[in-house]
Amino acid sequence: MTPADLAITVLDAARAVFAARGIDATVLPATTTVERPRNPEHGDYASTLAMQLGKRAGVAPRELATALAEELGRRAGIKSVEIAGPGFLNIRLDADAAGQLARDIVLAAGAYGHTPRLTGQRINLEFVSANPTGPVHIGGVRWAAVGDALARLLRASGADVGTEYYFNDAGSQIDRFAKSLYASAKGEPVPEDGYGGEYIADIAAAVLAAVPDALLRPEAEALEVFRVEGVQLMFAEIKASLSQFGVHFDTYFNEKDLHDRGELDEALVRLREQGHIFEADGATWLRTTDFGDDKDRVLRKSDGDWTYFAADCAYYLDKRKRGFDRVVIMLGADHHGYIGRMKAMAACFGDDPATNLEILIGQMVNLVRDGEPLRMSKRAGTVITLEDFVDALGVDAARYALARYSSDSSIDIDIDLWTRATRDNPVYYVQYVAARTAAVARNAAEVGLTRGEPDAFQPGLLSHEKENDLLKALGEYPAVVASAAELREPHRVARYLEEVAGAYHRFYDKCRVLPMGDEPISDLQRARLWLNDATRTVIANGLSLLGVSAPERM
Repeated sequence: MTPADLAITVLDAARAVFAARGIDATVLPATTTVERPRNPEHGDYASTLAMQLGKRAGVAPRELATALAEELGRRAGIKSVEIAGPGFLNIRLDADAAGQLARDIVLAAGAYGHTPRLTGQRINLEFVSANPTGPVHIGGVRWAAVGDALARLLRASGADVGTEYYFNDAGSQIDRFAKSLYASAKGEPVPEDGYGGEYIADIAAAVLAAVPDALLRPEAEALEVFRVEGVQLMFAEIKASLSQFGVHFDTYFNEKDLHDRGELDEALVRLREQGHIFEADGATWLRTTDFGDDKDRVLRKSDGDWTYFAADCAYYLDKRKRGFDRVVIMLGADHHGYIGRMKAMAACFGDDPATNLEILIGQMVNLVRDGEPLRMSKRAGTVITLEDFVDALGVDAARYALARYSSDSSIDIDIDLWTRATRDNPVYYVQYVAARTAAVARNAAEVGLTRGEPDAFQPGLLSHEKENDLLKALGEYPAVVASAAELREPHRVARYLEEVAGAYHRFYDKCRVLPMGDEPISDLQRARLWLNDATRTVIANGLSLLGVSAPERM
């Protein structure tokens, strides 16, 4: 019995109690939850439903809890129900009901943990979106890991998700990039406000290889060559490095397309129709202060040029026109001031910012070795790149390390820790369980131990304390996935997997799965093999949500 199944049973018992007492059932919630008590001696699960409903039902919470306990005691799978404090229900499952979960997980396989919680939501999730003027730096790498994990979580919770990379190929930073390439190709220092690092020389050389006469052309024409070819080469490199990191986007959206298709003009017309446009000092403004922004924003400057914010408006409108009812944008710590203007912009379009737009801010990441920050990348010149990060840790450890912490907190990634093959390395600790459960399954097959047919499974044999603890941990997985998706916090999955890993190690130490010597195979060992394989399923499913492998051997 999963926690979700038990919650349904508790709510059904409440309906029966209300019907027997003639209480209006409309005060009952549509759903309820049960939780694992902090102290295992208080039972397998706890419910606060009696305290939640007492006042609305006109019954003292403890009296209602007593009636619920009596009703639950008659339900299949419930061993006992105790009442604590003002109306807590402490529930114990019988071994059959608890153990049944092992079979359910194995049979569900990759689908275990998926829920329909977010079904019907169409979410556009934009992350990374680094400018194509250099390799992806460590801040973008964090969003690559967290954003990709979040997309997987949202899909596992039933949402229709489109992942997107906004390719900023217009504006002054691209001009500086082109000038830097041009100067490098000529063997001159890059402009003072240009881009440094060895990658500039590499890209410049690649442009000359593709267009050998680029430097023979007039400067304006040559700069355009370096702009077009350079951006194309840089972005191809960005896509390749993200792909090697296991991150793929459904859509790569070019800012230039917004300009070419006239979408900035379309956004301006829409905002003007909403009554939020005004003219001042020869420029066109959006009155975002009407919706809490600290100042109004220029859309079109007095010289006729569009601002970056105008492109932001057009891009948001484009996403909404494509049918996404929620736009989620993941940004770095230096974009915190962006939230107010974007929320106000959504309101100017007539949207509800709380419903249609969500902005997540991520904090800084530092790589540390021997207690000292890792030096900047020689190739990038000023920052640590995705390639540097992966070279130092490997893809699995890098992705797990970045997804393991709440994205709104700064983190130091200790290279020595995350590359160590010991239990204090979190990713090793979890992956070791994936490998150990696979090894147990292989060894079982070698001695003729199989799970047997599902109908022959005897869940009641899984009555050991450590078996029960592991089952309870495995049963939490769907709720962890759902909450991680709803709260946009993939780190919850990583921390949960470490809890499961600990529960499995304790089970493995106390509950032998394989027969010894000529010992005959027992039904208990078959039941424990179900539990072993259920653990591997949960570990593999959870790691998959983080984009991390579940190795069969280590």
